[in-house]
Amino acid sequence: MSKSKKSPCVDICRYTGPRGWCAACGMTREESRGWKAMKPYARAKVLKDLPRRKSESKS
Repeated sequence: MSKSKKSPCVDICRYTGPRGWCAACGMTREESRGWKAMKPYARAKVLKDLPRRKSESKS
């Protein structure tokens, strides 16, 4: 599998908070479930937003 298709999921799924982001990877349930079917631009958008999500969830 190419690096661009590799999911950021680390298989420690704990969806918490009002936004439903995973505490481990930052994705929502819907994003995790639909990762394989996502278009490349949608994946890139999610990947770009994950650092912000993780920092917000730790605050």
